[in-house]
Amino acid sequence: MLAIRNLTKEYRSGGGALAVLRNVSFDIAAGETVAIVGPSGSGKTTLLGLLAGLDTPTTGAVLLAGTDLATLDEDARARLRGERVGFVFQSFQLVPTLTALENVQVPLELRGVRDSDARATDLLERVGLGNRTHHFPTQLSGGEQQRVAIARAFVNRPRVLFADEPTGNLDGATGEKIVGLLEQLNREDGTTIVLVTHDPVLAKRLGRSIRLADGVIIEDTGAVDASIDATATPVEALT
Repeated sequence: MLAIRNLTKEYRSGGGALAVLRNVSFDIAAGETVAIVGPSGSGKTTLLGLLAGLDTPTTGAVLLAGTDLATLDEDARARLRGERVGFVFQSFQLVPTLTALENVQVPLELRGVRDSDARATDLLERVGLGNRTHHFPTQLSGGEQQRVAIARAFVNRPRVLFADEPTGNLDGATGEKIVGLLEQLNREDGTTIVLVTHDPVLAKRLGRSIRLADGVIIEDTGAVDASIDATATPVEALT
């Protein structure tokens, strides 16, 4: 699903260049779940943005489902993201004036998909929010808002989902349930999941961990199994 080759990202700093990532290379198989871990400033979020095509590398290549992102202009990368990529952010990024259902519908409506109501309703039911479809974000708890964000991320049936600290604004128990939900949706839909986290306990629940330090990979547990731990938290436990 993802092939990363000699990826380097530099920023201009004063009169020189600051390397945030240096010659990073690895592969992620379809259906695999991967945690990117490491201390603050290690390059985790920068790497996630490059993998998703939100930024371009200084050198090296990112191939998403066989497509070299460097060969695409910004419009083409945006289309690719709309068709194959989902996002979950730490801050939820819900539109406050839209209901839970309307927030989930947004990606489908941007693509001109008909019958977005049925698909969005189905996903909200799958994440345990079937009775909260007409509630606004301010009427939902932090865990419920993140579940809406997850439903929105899956509504386009992405082949890969990127999550940047998706449990960072949640308490430990709620955060663990959110990861359990991602695991369950991975099993059901076969979506590849790449998740940035500071939490080593949550990282261990995924199939693989890639550890960064000072812009380089210092540990990669490897893709032992592309499937998810069968003991993942069921959706019923989230309601």
